[in-house]
Amino acid sequence: MITHIITDIEGTTSSIAFVHTVLFPYARKRITHFLKAYREDVLVAEQINAVKLSCRNNEMTLDDVIAQLIEWIDNDVKEPSLKKLQGLIWQYGYEQGDFKGHLYRDAYQKLTEWNAQGQHLFVYSSGSVQAQKLLFKYSEFGDLTALFNGYFDTSVGHKREAGSYQNIHQSLACPAENVLFLSDIKEELDAAKMAGFNVLQLVRDDSVTVGAHPCVEDFSQIDISRICE
Repeated sequence: MITHIITDIEGTTSSIAFVHTVLFPYARKRITHFLKAYREDVLVAEQINAVKLSCRNNEMTLDDVIAQLIEWIDNDVKEPSLKKLQGLIWQYGYEQGDFKGHLYRDAYQKLTEWNAQGQHLFVYSSGSVQAQKLLFKYSEFGDLTALFNGYFDTSVGHKREAGSYQNIHQSLACPAENVLFLSDIKEELDAAKMAGFNVLQLVRDDSVTVGAHPCVEDFSQIDISRICE
């Protein structure tokens, strides 16, 4: 019986286009001004130092740090310091009403239904936990953070490695066979399956590489009562 459901965000609950055509460009456009304006802020200063540490160059100027961050953005590098800074910039954008977090209606309806049924819901995304919470707090359907019991990001490990899902399982008070993981990425599902989770692939369009796992087109087609049959 499924008692815990973990969902990806991009291509699963939310449009990939929202992340790549709204969030990423927004942060890229503002990151120079943001770092220069808030370089003395404790949270920002910590991430500036983290960039220098990652580059093994403590002599980097602020302009060097900004150039490195922009390079990481352009190459979609999953660097923790970049993710945290993007989250701070996106927080400003959400709070100012510059955009709302995109969520497919079918995902919103099913997540709400599962929550009402007592399912334990979690998010696992390559975006930082902060960015995840912002997307659901400022979603097109209002503040949905109360639906979720927890959030995971790459601090538990990369999403295509079985060990990451084993780390997540250690924090859940249930057998692995009671967990369902949802994603559009075949390799992530492969890794979750190796950790003992049930998996379903979301195939919302033809751009998805379909694996050997059970597939659905959207959340409305998911019947968790049949997952373990």
